[in-house]
Amino acid sequence: MTQKQSRQPGRLRLVSYNIQKSVGLDLRRRPRRTLQVIEGTGADLVLLQEADKRLPPRPAALPHFILDEAGWQIVDLGGAGSLGWHGNAVIWRGDGIELQDHGHIPLPGLEPRGAVWALFQTGLGPLRVVGAHLGLTTKARHEQVHHLAEVIAREPALPTVWAGDFNDWSRQPVLDHLAPDLRFVPPRPSFPALRPMGALDRIAVSAGLEVVDSGVYRARPAHIASDHLPVWADLVAAGQA
Repeated sequence: MTQKQSRQPGRLRLVSYNIQKSVGLDLRRRPRRTLQVIEGTGADLVLLQEADKRLPPRPAALPHFILDEAGWQIVDLGGAGSLGWHGNAVIWRGDGIELQDHGHIPLPGLEPRGAVWALFQTGLGPLRVVGAHLGLTTKARHEQVHHLAEVIAREPALPTVWAGDFNDWSRQPVLDHLAPDLRFVPPRPSFPALRPMGALDRIAVSAGLEVVDSGVYRARPAHIASDHLPVWADLVAAGQA
């Protein structure tokens, strides 16, 4: 039984997962194993990182046909066979979730980085999700979080979730201070998958949303399918917990 099957109604489970191009710690590229992990989380909506292969034309590491066969829908953020943009992808499955709009957010820094966003109508009401894979240096990460916050602040005020690989090893609430309009889910180690020590993978929510449960998905084969473990949060509309 997946976590989704045992979950209370009125909740939406959002997952963030760096799939490392579907290459596991055994150095084998196994997209169906990646999908097995995603489905095991019981997710309704998933934000992926490293979802495309590295070299141009950056084809999808988790092929479209595999997702299609399993009933997952894909936000069209890529091109030329890519699943996402700068490796960031958004997929969803299930009734009651309808895609309204989507786009890209270029990020500052020397590394080629970018974020993606998608707007959905859900059982919780309108929901904007922002997926990102931030830079390796502290300066770049801080600039990127500031930039994301500024871009989203110019958009209509909607319940919003940020999720992704933030690459931040700090045990201090650095990200919370950089994005004060968001509430970050308490960090839990998700990297490296075999022996998690760093809470690199994070989820944060804006006003209008509440997190009623959250965690790191550890069931096999997540321990070997990527160098990261998926992180998840169950969301409800504010006041509905």
